[in-house]
Amino acid sequence: MINNNLVPGFDDEKDDSIKITLERIAEVPNCLSVHLNGYIDTYNSSFFQKRIAKVVEAGYINLVFNCSALNYVSSTGIGSFTAFLKLVKSKGGDIVLLEIQPKVFEVFQLLGFSQFFNIKNTYADSIELFKSGRPEVNTVFPVIFSCPVCSKRLKATRSGRFRCSECKSILTVDAQGQCSLG
Repeated sequence: MINNNLVPGFDDEKDDSIKITLERIAEVPNCLSVHLNGYIDTYNSSFFQKRIAKVVEAGYINLVFNCSALNYVSSTGIGSFTAFLKLVKSKGGDIVLLEIQPKVFEVFQLLGFSQFFNIKNTYADSIELFKSGRPEVNTVFPVIFSCPVCSKRLKATRSGRFRCSECKSILTVDAQGQCSLG
Protein backbone atom coordinates (compact mmCIF):
# COMPACT_ATOMS: atom_id res chain seq x y z
CA MET A 1 0.00 0.00 0.00
CA ILE A 2 3.03 2.28 -0.28
CA ASN A 3 1.58 3.50 -3.60
CA ASN A 4 -1.33 5.04 -1.66
CA ASN A 5 1.17 7.05 0.42
CA LEU A 6 2.41 8.76 -2.76
CA VAL A 7 -0.90 8.92 -4.65
CA PRO A 8 -4.03 8.61 -2.47
CA GLY A 9 -6.35 5.88 -3.76
CA PHE A 10 -3.84 4.51 -6.25
CA ASP A 11 -4.17 0.92 -5.06
CA ASP A 12 -8.00 0.99 -4.90
CA GLU A 13 -8.14 -1.06 -8.12
CA LYS A 14 -5.95 -4.00 -9.15
CA ASP A 15 -5.33 -5.83 -12.41
CA ASP A 16 -3.32 -9.05 -12.44
CA SER A 17 -2.01 -8.46 -15.97
CA ILE A 18 -0.12 -5.26 -15.06
CA LYS A 19 1.40 -4.50 -11.68
CA ILE A 20 2.35 -0.87 -11.10
CA THR A 21 4.67 0.24 -8.30
CA LEU A 22 5.40 3.90 -7.61
CA GLU A 23 8.63 5.32 -6.23
CA ARG A 24 9.45 8.96 -5.54
CA ILE A 25 12.54 10.40 -7.28
CA ALA A 26 13.65 13.00 -4.77
CA GLU A 27 16.26 14.66 -7.02
CA VAL A 28 13.60 16.00 -9.40
CA PRO A 29 10.51 18.03 -8.40
CA ASN A 30 7.14 16.34 -9.02
CA CYS A 31 8.87 13.19 -10.26
CA LEU A 32 7.86 9.55 -9.85
CA SER A 33 9.28 6.31 -11.11
CA VAL A 34 6.46 4.07 -12.35
CA HIS A 35 7.59 0.42 -12.37
CA LEU A 36 5.57 -1.64 -14.85
CA ASN A 37 5.46 -5.42 -14.55
CA GLY A 38 3.39 -7.43 -17.05
CA TYR A 39 1.81 -6.23 -20.26
CA ILE A 40 -0.43 -3.46 -21.61
CA ASP A 41 -3.05 -4.31 -24.21
CA THR A 42 -6.61 -3.43 -25.25
CA TYR A 43 -8.09 -5.22 -22.22
CA ASN A 44 -6.11 -3.51 -19.46
CA SER A 45 -5.21 -0.16 -21.06
CA SER A 46 -8.22 1.54 -19.42
CA PHE A 47 -7.01 0.40 -15.99
CA PHE A 48 -3.49 1.62 -16.84
CA GLN A 49 -4.79 5.00 -18.02
CA LYS A 50 -6.87 5.51 -14.85
CA ARG A 51 -3.89 4.70 -12.59
CA ILE A 52 -1.53 7.10 -14.38
CA ALA A 53 -4.24 9.82 -14.53
CA LYS A 54 -4.35 9.57 -10.70
CA VAL A 55 -0.58 10.06 -10.61
CA VAL A 56 -0.79 13.22 -12.74
CA GLU A 57 -3.81 14.52 -10.76
CA ALA A 58 -1.65 14.15 -7.61
CA GLY A 59 0.84 16.61 -9.17
CA TYR A 60 3.48 14.26 -10.54
CA ILE A 61 4.24 15.54 -14.03
CA ASN A 62 7.76 14.15 -14.51
CA LEU A 63 7.38 10.41 -14.98
CA VAL A 64 10.01 7.72 -15.46
CA PHE A 65 8.33 4.53 -16.69
CA ASN A 66 10.63 1.66 -15.76
CA CYS A 67 9.86 -0.83 -18.53
CA SER A 68 12.42 -3.52 -17.62
CA ALA A 69 9.62 -5.95 -16.59
CA LEU A 70 7.14 -4.82 -19.24
CA ASN A 71 7.07 -7.70 -21.69
CA TYR A 72 4.40 -6.57 -24.19
CA VAL A 73 2.69 -3.37 -25.32
CA SER A 74 -0.05 -3.32 -27.95
CA SER A 75 -0.80 -0.32 -30.15
CA THR A 76 -3.56 0.58 -27.65
CA GLY A 77 -0.93 0.63 -24.89
CA ILE A 78 1.28 2.91 -26.96
CA GLY A 79 -1.73 5.18 -27.39
CA SER A 80 -1.91 5.36 -23.59
CA PHE A 81 1.74 6.44 -23.34
CA THR A 82 1.13 9.06 -26.03
CA ALA A 83 -1.88 10.43 -24.13
CA PHE A 84 0.23 10.66 -20.94
CA LEU A 85 2.97 12.47 -22.83
CA LYS A 86 0.51 15.09 -24.10
CA LEU A 87 -1.02 15.45 -20.62
CA VAL A 88 2.26 15.99 -18.73
CA LYS A 89 3.80 18.21 -21.44
CA SER A 90 0.76 20.52 -21.20
CA LYS A 91 1.60 20.89 -17.49
CA GLY A 92 5.34 21.49 -18.07
CA GLY A 93 6.43 17.90 -17.42
CA ASP A 94 7.89 15.06 -19.45
CA ILE A 95 8.15 11.28 -19.69
CA VAL A 96 11.13 8.94 -19.86
CA LEU A 97 10.88 5.30 -20.90
CA LEU A 98 13.60 3.45 -18.99
CA GLU A 99 15.20 0.07 -19.70
CA ILE A 100 12.73 -0.70 -22.47
CA GLN A 101 12.98 -4.29 -23.73
CA PRO A 102 13.90 -4.73 -27.41
CA LYS A 103 10.60 -6.39 -28.39
CA VAL A 104 8.61 -3.60 -26.68
CA PHE A 105 10.80 -0.90 -28.24
CA GLU A 106 10.27 -2.53 -31.62
CA VAL A 107 6.51 -1.91 -31.34
CA PHE A 108 7.16 1.79 -30.59
CA GLN A 109 9.59 1.93 -33.51
CA LEU A 110 7.35 0.10 -36.00
CA LEU A 111 4.42 2.38 -35.20
CA GLY A 112 6.65 5.48 -35.54
CA PHE A 113 6.36 6.62 -31.91
CA SER A 114 9.93 6.02 -30.71
CA GLN A 115 11.00 9.50 -31.87
CA PHE A 116 8.49 11.21 -29.53
CA PHE A 117 9.75 9.66 -26.29
CA ASN A 118 12.88 10.11 -24.23
CA ILE A 119 14.31 6.59 -23.98
CA LYS A 120 17.08 6.03 -21.44
CA ASN A 121 19.04 3.08 -20.06
CA THR A 122 19.74 4.35 -16.52
CA TYR A 123 18.03 6.34 -13.78
CA ALA A 124 21.02 8.70 -13.76
CA ASP A 125 20.40 9.55 -17.44
CA SER A 126 16.69 10.07 -16.71
CA ILE A 127 17.37 12.37 -13.77
CA GLU A 128 19.91 14.33 -15.82
CA LEU A 129 17.30 14.86 -18.56
CA PHE A 130 14.82 16.33 -16.06
CA LYS A 131 17.46 18.41 -14.28
CA SER A 132 18.69 19.90 -17.56
CA GLY A 133 15.30 21.56 -17.88
CA ARG A 134 15.12 21.02 -21.60
CA PRO A 135 13.67 18.16 -23.54
CA GLU A 136 16.20 16.13 -25.42
CA VAL A 137 15.95 15.69 -29.13
CA ASN A 138 15.66 11.94 -29.47
CA THR A 139 18.27 10.38 -31.71
CA VAL A 140 17.77 7.16 -33.62
CA PHE A 141 19.09 5.23 -30.61
CA PRO A 142 18.26 2.81 -29.27
CA VAL A 143 17.68 1.02 -32.57
CA ILE A 144 16.54 -2.53 -33.31
CA PHE A 145 18.24 -4.16 -36.30
CA SER A 146 18.92 -7.60 -37.78
CA CYS A 147 22.38 -9.11 -37.98
CA PRO A 148 23.31 -9.20 -41.69
CA VAL A 149 24.83 -12.70 -41.23
CA CYS A 150 22.31 -14.67 -39.12
CA SER A 151 19.28 -12.29 -38.99
CA LYS A 152 19.24 -12.27 -35.17
CA ARG A 153 17.28 -9.24 -33.87
CA LEU A 154 19.64 -6.99 -31.89
CA LYS A 155 19.43 -3.67 -30.05
CA ALA A 156 22.10 -0.96 -30.12
CA THR A 157 21.92 1.95 -27.68
CA ARG A 158 24.67 3.90 -29.46
CA SER A 159 26.84 3.81 -32.55
CA GLY A 160 29.98 1.68 -32.51
CA ARG A 161 31.32 -1.84 -33.04
CA PHE A 162 29.48 -4.82 -31.58
CA ARG A 163 29.58 -8.60 -31.66
CA CYS A 164 26.38 -10.47 -32.61
CA SER A 165 25.24 -12.55 -29.64
CA GLU A 166 24.16 -15.37 -31.99
CA CYS A 167 26.81 -15.82 -34.70
CA LYS A 168 29.60 -13.71 -33.09
CA SER A 169 30.11 -11.60 -36.24
CA ILE A 170 31.63 -8.16 -35.73
CA LEU A 171 29.10 -5.48 -36.64
CA THR A 172 29.32 -1.73 -36.98
CA VAL A 173 26.35 0.51 -36.26
CA ASP A 174 26.74 4.06 -37.61
CA ALA A 175 25.30 7.32 -36.20
CA GLN A 176 22.15 6.86 -38.30
CA GLY A 177 21.55 3.38 -36.82
CA GLN A 178 22.57 1.47 -39.98
CA CYS A 179 24.30 -1.87 -39.43
CA SER A 180 27.09 -3.36 -41.54
CA LEU A 181 29.76 -6.02 -41.15
CA GLY A 182 32.94 -4.85 -39.76
